[in-house]
Amino acid sequence: MSEAQIAITIIWLFLFLYALAGAIDFGAGFWSMYYYGRKDTTAANFANLYLSPSWEVTNVFLVLLVVALVGFFPGAAFALGSVMIVPVSFVLILLIIRSAFMVYSYSVQKYTKLFTYISGITGLLIPALMVSVLPIIIGGFIEVVGDRHYILYDQLLTSPTLYAHIGFGISAELFLSSLFLSDYASEAKSTDTYNVYRRNAIIFGPIMLCFAVAATLTLIPEAMWMVENMAREWELFALSLIAYSIGYSSLWWPSKKRTIGQPRVAVLLMIVQIGLASLAYGMSHMPYIIYPDLTIDDALTNLTMYRSLLFGYGIGMAILIPLFLWFWRLFLKDKRYLTHQK
Repeated sequence: MSEAQIAITIIWLFLFLYALAGAIDFGAGFWSMYYYGRKDTTAANFANLYLSPSWEVTNVFLVLLVVALVGFFPGAAFALGSVMIVPVSFVLILLIIRSAFMVYSYSVQKYTKLFTYISGITGLLIPALMVSVLPIIIGGFIEVVGDRHYILYDQLLTSPTLYAHIGFGISAELFLSSLFLSDYASEAKSTDTYNVYRRNAIIFGPIMLCFAVAATLTLIPEAMWMVENMAREWELFALSLIAYSIGYSSLWWPSKKRTIGQPRVAVLLMIVQIGLASLAYGMSHMPYIIYPDLTIDDALTNLTMYRSLLFGYGIGMAILIPLFLWFWRLFLKDKRYLTHQK
């Protein structure tokens, strides 16, 4: 692999981790709002139980992603900054509002209800804005004037591929968060809550798959080069579909611990499925960062900075990975935390 390919693989890894953590985090915020005030289920309590310690960790992956992108590909920073200024600015504003209420809602009880609705609404808007970046950078919606890139909003906002991507992002978020929270409730031995989130996962799984197909088909008039590249990566997409089928079917597998379903198997296989699909999508996009004007080789930093970044991220990951595992055991596996036992 070349230096540019190694660098873009590192960025893909951070993007993949943030997509997973963000989908579960933002989805949990939506489910907390959706089930808020319901007396017949504890689904909102479990969503808040997950949100309480996890939202800060999710933002760590976002910081790592942005720093890696600017560090490894400074040549892309200006172009992406000018193109993404509107969606990224909205995302940052929503993240600031959400994070502020995350902090104060737990110390000032009168903000709890307001925080719940803000968390739920931003939990849908932020992923939608983030996913809207994908159809922009594949070409067809950007005009280059001199050294500046401009989004053609009149064409973008009337394109079905934009709304297919947004639909996929929201449905994937709700599916993954439902799946994870069903496993979370199962770990806490809350059968009723497990059944609620299992039902949600069963509903949104096929919806996510339909939007994924729609997002691909709507690329045909907009970015045929991308569709042709995706066809060449059919093996990875086929493996992804197999992982999805087995993972989705595991929601009906028999179990000794619960009435029906193997949520842990489903979560793990869906992580594999999304990993394979996102890898195939990313490989199909290569070598472009913004089609057709900017490639990874054009935007790569100098060799000295490249080696320094590799060294720095290597040390950083050696420190962060054990901390993430510790966090997992403290808040996501410890039954005393899940069941409020002392």
